[in-house]
Amino acid sequence: MPQLKYEQIAESLRARISDGEFGPGDLLPSGRDLCEQWSVSRATVIKAMDVLRGDGLVVARQGSGFTVVEAPVARPAGRRASGSSRISGGSPFRRLGVPGKEVPSARVAEALGLESGAMALRRDRLMLLDDGTPLSLVTAWFPEEVADACPRLSQKGPIAEGTTHYVARTTGRSPVRGIDLTSVRLATGSEAGHLGLTEPAAVAVVLHVASDSTGRALVCEEGVTPAHLWELTDSYPMGGSRTE
Repeated sequence: MPQLKYEQIAESLRARISDGEFGPGDLLPSGRDLCEQWSVSRATVIKAMDVLRGDGLVVARQGSGFTVVEAPVARPAGRRASGSSRISGGSPFRRLGVPGKEVPSARVAEALGLESGAMALRRDRLMLLDDGTPLSLVTAWFPEEVADACPRLSQKGPIAEGTTHYVARTTGRSPVRGIDLTSVRLATGSEAGHLGLTEPAAVAVVLHVASDSTGRALVCEEGVTPAHLWELTDSYPMGGSRTE
């Protein structure tokens, strides 16, 4: 399906930010300039900016327009329903180590559909609370075919537009199905160290897998959150007043 005009504008700006043309804190082209460049109304430009703002990529500055965020946010693993924005549930984060290829655990390999011994690209991030203390440790695993097609995944720093948009824009493969599996176990020594926990410590683990329209996995994220910081609330309609 062809992109609508506002989607094209948002995608163009997203690519320019990702390519480094606009860095953190930089002012984006004015609404008037974008209207002229794309031959669209101001309402269309505003809609495009709303998309980028929903992704946590830009912020509005009163009297000056839109600027690239200086402190990007990310979400914990899972809960990526269609229509949810990147800033919904997003938190500041810190990258850990340098991304690299290694053999994932059997659980992750199965989730990605990898053969035994196959490599995947690993990226770690530590989600933070507002006071800077650890919230969740998230390890993202990308199949080699995705990692090789998306070289920015191997860089240490954050990807301004977010990995989901970057992978979709680069490979043409968008996530259409997500599966989240939640379990509880004790933290490993490494996990406890990153999360500031005293062992033994219980943690909730969310295994999130995003797949494209062909059913091939794009990424598997394993999010580890201290038990005292993890909760899940569901709100849903219930039928009538009848009881059974």
